[in-house]
Order: sequence, then structure tokens, then C-alpha cells
Amino acid sequence: MADGAAIWAGFIPARIGDLPNDGSLAPLFLTPLTATLVHAGPMHLLFNVLIHLFCGRSVEVIIGGRQLLILYVTGAYAAAAAHYLVDPSELTPMVGASGAISAVLGAYAMLFGRNRVKIANPTVALWVNALWLAAAWVGLQLIVGLTFETAGSRIAIAAHIGGFLTGLLLAKPLLLLRYRKA
Repeated sequence: MADGAAIWAGFIPARIGDLPNDGSLAPLFLTPLTATLVHAGPMHLLFNVLIHLFCGRSVEVIIGGRQLLILYVTGAYAAAAAHYLVDPSELTPMVGASGAISAVLGAYAMLFGRNRVKIANPTVALWVNALWLAAAWVGLQLIVGLTFETAGSRIAIAAHIGGFLTGLLLAKPLLLLRYRKA
């Protein structure tokens, strides 16, 4: 990753508070999106592309292209918001599409995951399943984050969690939006 690109396009939480913008940085309101275009290296980019290819294509077939775009963009902003909430004074740029891709992954889990919860009310069963998925994703992110933190790299765990939760929450409404237009 070129540091200049990361600083220009990355989401820097501290910019919301005090950090002035002299015009040398992307507009703050766009940085959750511009950050998705800059990655920390070829493996980071490759992993995001692969997850998007495998999960994004399936989700798009179900909810439609426009709704997938809504999901991706909303996931990027939710990831930035979650990252900000963890440390509003952070000066390190958050880069990568992982938060937005996590939203796609959350929608994939909600749309294609088998609901193993045995409750008579299907709506309650759906939400209990979503809570199990969210708990599993949070646990996985904490394990991965701690592993990479000890290896000298930093992962925006909160951004991944925020994106995934957004995908869980938006999967069914976006599905309904597609078919209400039909």
C-alpha cells in the first residue's frame, strides 16, 4: 500500500473531531467509500475480491444489483462508524473493502445459512439465528484480530463486525425491496 494513497483515501477517525483538511485529503464524507479502493497489500485485495466473487454473486442473484450496491455502500459506512466508535482519536487510516465485504458476507449468511433454531415463531427463529451468526462472527474477528495484532499487523475488527451486522440486518429488507418493485 502506498502510504500517500492510504492517507488521502483512508478513513481516519480523528478527522471527524479536530484534524483539519487543507484540501490534501479526500472529503471526509466520502472516505468510507474511498477507503474501499485502497488496500494494505495484494493479499488483502485478493481476499476481498475472492469473498466478493463467491458471496457477492450469490447475494446479487437473490436481492438484485441495485440492492447489492446499497448493501455494499451501507456496509462501508457502517464499518467506518463502528471503527470510529472504538477509537475516535485514531490517526491511522482504515483502508480496504473488508467492512463492505463483511456486509455482503452477513447478507449471504442470512440468505443462505440454514436456520437450525427450533422455535415455533419463524420471525423469532430468524432473529435468534441472526444473533448466533453475529456472535460467531464477532468471536472469529476477535481471534483473527488478536492473532494479527501479535504478528505486528492491525486489523479493523470493529469495521468487520459493523459491516457484518449491517449485512445481517439488511438482507431481508433488501430482498423485500427487490420484490416489491417486481
